[in-house]
Amino acid sequence: MNIFSMSDEGTEAGARIPTRDEIAAADTWNLAVLYPSDAAWQADFADLQARWTAIAGFKGRAASSAQTLCEVMEFDKSLNLQIERLSHYAMLRISEDASNAANLKREGQLQNLLTVIGEGCSFILPEIQALDDATFEAYWAAPVLAEWQIPLRKLRRMKPHTLSAPEERLLALGSAALHGHRDTFEQLTNVDMKFGTLRDDQGRERELSQSAFSSFLIQREPEVRKAAFHQFYREFSDHEYTLASTYAHSVKADVFAARARNFPSAREAALFHDDVPVRVYDNLIETVRAHLPALYRYYELRRKTLGLAEIHHYDTYVPMVSDIDTHIPFDEAIGKVIAALAPLGTEYCGILEKGLREQRWCDRYESKGKRSGAFSSSSYGNPPFLLMNYKADVFSDIYTLAHEGGHSMHTWYSQRNQMFQNYDYPIFLAEVASTFNEELVTHYLLEHTDDPKMRAYLLNRQIDDIRGTVYRQTMFAEFEKITHAMEEAGEALTLESFRTVYHGLLEAYFGPGFALDPELDLECLRIPHFYSAFYVYKYATGISAAVSLSEQVLTTGNTEPYLGFLKSGGSRYPLPTLAAAGVDMSTPAPIAKTLELFERRVEELEGLLAGR
Repeated sequence: MNIFSMSDEGTEAGARIPTRDEIAAADTWNLAVLYPSDAAWQADFADLQARWTAIAGFKGRAASSAQTLCEVMEFDKSLNLQIERLSHYAMLRISEDASNAANLKREGQLQNLLTVIGEGCSFILPEIQALDDATFEAYWAAPVLAEWQIPLRKLRRMKPHTLSAPEERLLALGSAALHGHRDTFEQLTNVDMKFGTLRDDQGRERELSQSAFSSFLIQREPEVRKAAFHQFYREFSDHEYTLASTYAHSVKADVFAARARNFPSAREAALFHDDVPVRVYDNLIETVRAHLPALYRYYELRRKTLGLAEIHHYDTYVPMVSDIDTHIPFDEAIGKVIAALAPLGTEYCGILEKGLREQRWCDRYESKGKRSGAFSSSSYGNPPFLLMNYKADVFSDIYTLAHEGGHSMHTWYSQRNQMFQNYDYPIFLAEVASTFNEELVTHYLLEHTDDPKMRAYLLNRQIDDIRGTVYRQTMFAEFEKITHAMEEAGEALTLESFRTVYHGLLEAYFGPGFALDPELDLECLRIPHFYSAFYVYKYATGISAAVSLSEQVLTTGNTEPYLGFLKSGGSRYPLPTLAAAGVDMSTPAPIAKTLELFERRVEELEGLLAGR
């Protein structure tokens, strides 16, 4: 068996994507800290199978006393700790290679057991919610339940949306089936779809893939970008009806779940868990739409700078400033990220650097069947693992590393300052910690260059970051809002209806001077986050909060409010958590502030480019 280190040169110029067993161990994550072998995972799985059934002994008496309720909660916690660890390992292994039969079998085994466990535990919530208010308050105040006050208060808030025990059992039984569309989408797009090969602007034949697509879009040669775009979307076009059906059923499942639990809409159901008013979502869309002229101005600047007769979507990622060396090996990227995060202190930076360099938190490079994109994931008491598909010629991958490092350190601090039942923070807060790190990286790089060309390059990068995180994600959020409203109104969800809605949004968000290729209408069918409904808006709110928080840290040097935010985990709802750190996300002010920064950066970039 040939083993080679996936060098950064290889990720750029390699003629093919390596298989998993060709990647050097040093470039992969160390999952042995979770389970030393697949057999160890299987043994723990068997233990869970054998012991979870003891929960049935509490049926009919789960809320009979504060003491019994505490025993139920503690036993359920022990199950969830074990389930989280098992799930974490299974998910990471299938992320390594979604075509691996053993990985697929492990995932299937676990999902089937979790469905059975969900059914078996479904009596707990209805029994607690059946308590009258006076009894619940007496239990809540009992010393034996002191460690459960926060989750019990959150649980009680769900009372209007908790069904009877038989109904909860049915929903638990149907959980896997209702979410099967997500697995279908991932298998189709990450494994079955093949995009062929393509020559880059150096004449090298390279494999086109979900991960490699971004590398082709930053090529200087316009015809390479154009060819990559059309070849990539040709494969999506070949599967467009399947993808449309898969997404339609995802929307239908969201609406079904919301109606089953007595929510007015799927959007309100999604926002309820974070106690985020619908107005926050609408504020985002309204504020972004009010600032669209600045985005149109940027696209026109990009068109003129690149010398294009018209600008297409595949022209929006290539750096506007050429002749900048952006070949940055992975270890060098770690150094830049750690230096940029220095304002957060030696503990923060030391832990992250050791995790990335020595403890193998990160799975670094692309391989066959590996999940595209990037993520950070953890289970309680274990390292926060990072998945990357790092490419040395994609400058934005430095930001991706900082972004996922932000998630990882959020988890690290939360685990060390909160009990299991309170540590899991919501995505609304997670996207603050990740984009905060990106803001510090931009500040650091701008501070450490006196080259006008490099400054223009970095400004272009920050502009594109805000464009991608605020403008683009808000467009996605508006698409989700519309498609779910269509289903709730009884309108047909078809390939044509999706394309029509999405095309209208493309026209609004890209402006009258932008050339829209028909294939771009299919973009709505390739966004993985659409399978976790009403998720994407949190990127936009997250970066808006992060801009304000990073300015506070850089201006005052006081890290305590921000580190306090990281340590709080999921102990409070998102809006009061951010308010305690100094940002009021109940108003559109942080969003407007971020878009005003975008406008200033566009104006500065115009000046720099005009003076070249």
